[in-house]
Parts: sequence; C-alpha cells; structure tokens
Amino acid sequence: MNEFIISSDNYINAMSADNPAVVTVPPGSRLVFETHDALHGQIQNEEQGIDSINWERVNPATGPVAIEGAEPGDTLKISIEKIVCDSIGVMAAIGGFGALADDIVKPGIKVLKILDDRIPFMEGVDLPLKPMIGVIGTAPAVGAVSCGVPDHHGGNLDCKLVAPGNILYLPVFHPGALLAMGDVHACMGDGEIMGTGVETAAKVHVTVELIKGQTISDPMLETPDTIYSLVSDETLELASIRAIKNIRNMIAEKFNVDNNTAGMLISAVGNLEICQIVDPKLTVRFGVPKSLLSEV
Repeated sequence: MNEFIISSDNYINAMSADNPAVVTVPPGSRLVFETHDALHGQIQNEEQGIDSINWERVNPATGPVAIEGAEPGDTLKISIEKIVCDSIGVMAAIGGFGALADDIVKPGIKVLKILDDRIPFMEGVDLPLKPMIGVIGTAPAVGAVSCGVPDHHGGNLDCKLVAPGNILYLPVFHPGALLAMGDVHACMGDGEIMGTGVETAAKVHVTVELIKGQTISDPMLETPDTIYSLVSDETLELASIRAIKNIRNMIAEKFNVDNNTAGMLISAVGNLEICQIVDPKLTVRFGVPKSLLSEV
C-alpha cells in the first residue's frame, strides 16, 4: 500500500477548488497529515494575551490532497487509523466567543502537557487522551469556505467521533476531491462549549478510498455500531431536521417503505447528538444502529 506524508508546511486557511493539490494519490493510499494546532502555534505560554493572536491564521488545514479518479458525485471513504498528538496542548477562554461568552470577564489561556494516555488539567484532575480531528473536508461545491466553517463539504465539524477506529465519508464536488484536515484536539467534549478543545499539533494517519457513483449530500460517519449523518446549518433545529431526513431517506430507500414508516423506525432507535455550537454554522449528528445501514 502506498503511503504519503503531507507536511504541515503545506496548509490552507480556506477550502476551495482553486487550491492546488500538494500531491495526487491513488485510491487506497495511506496518508499521514502533519497538522498545526488550531491557533497555528501562536500560543506558547499562559502569559500571552489573547490579543496576540492573528485570527486570520487560525484553523489551518494541511493539504489539499487530490485523489486519482475522484469526480463530482463520488464519495471519499476515510478510515481514521491513528492520531499522534504533540506533547503540548492549548485551551482558551475568549471574550465574546463560545456558549459562555457573556461570562468571560477576563480572557484566559491554559497550556497543558499531553502525556501518553492523559492530560493533567489541574491538581487532582487528569483528562483522558481521546484525540479527534476538528477540521476535515473536501473542496466545497461553490467558492471558498474558511476552514473555520463547517458545511456540506465537511470543514470545521468539531465532531468528537471523527477519531481513530471510525470512518468518515465526504462528498466529492470537484475532480480530485481536494482533501485537507487539521485542528486536532487531544480531548474535546460534545458542544465544544468554550470554542476550544485541547488544541494540539498532530500526525493523523488515514487510509483514503474512493466510492464511485455514490453520492451523499452531507458528511456521514461510521463507528463500530452506528451510522451517523453529520449536518451543519445556521441553527441547531435546521441542522437536526436535515440530518434526520438524510437518515430517514436512506432507511426508506433500503427497506422500500414510505417516509412515515421510516420516520417511525428512526424515532424508535435513532439518536440526535450535538457536535458543536460555537462555529459560524452549528453541527449535529443523527445516528441509527449500524445493523440498519451497514455502510453508506
């Protein structure tokens, strides 16, 4: 199997069909993306002020990588194999940002050590090391979309399940797909309520395959026991309805039943969960047991 290393020297701040590919690889290749942290390494210590951050540099994504033969209407299948985090992570409380924005009187920064299996947060409190990918996407259908924004193409999904052992499916809108990723978190809870997880640089190991002629409207995620639709929209309600309809439609087609029957089935066994509520578009996931939908 071919393996390609994508250096963090190659990064973008917006996903677009106009970005030249760093490399073109055949389907089935193993890729190692070397990523910057979400703040692009601008925070080195807790004494720095938030005003030292250049916000135009945040959320860089390494890439993009073109996949041979990928065409509009196809789907990328990305198996996430391993994430190796840097030894340092950063968190921040930023005025005017996040679910608790109104309570942040004084901004703050926390620099954390990342050990082999844990992250010491404060005396007596260790966080579990659970790395995940915050930003991952293909070139969007139209124009350029900041790497800080999630949408149909993926982007800043901030879904904690985009993690080793799981598979992400992304739609292809342009030849080559132009896959890029970054914004790794060593640990992050659902919602990402402060606007940051434990932000860190990392090496992300994935295998990328191509599903020809299989079209999806939004990212899909496969865990060992669940299939999810990941949807980002202006409100949680709009995102939720779209994610639910995506799964409803798949169930209706697979079992050849009407929308009422499919809807009642997923009402009985499906789960609606929040990924993040802090980005310009909000992201949810709706999932059903994998036994109903074995694969996208």
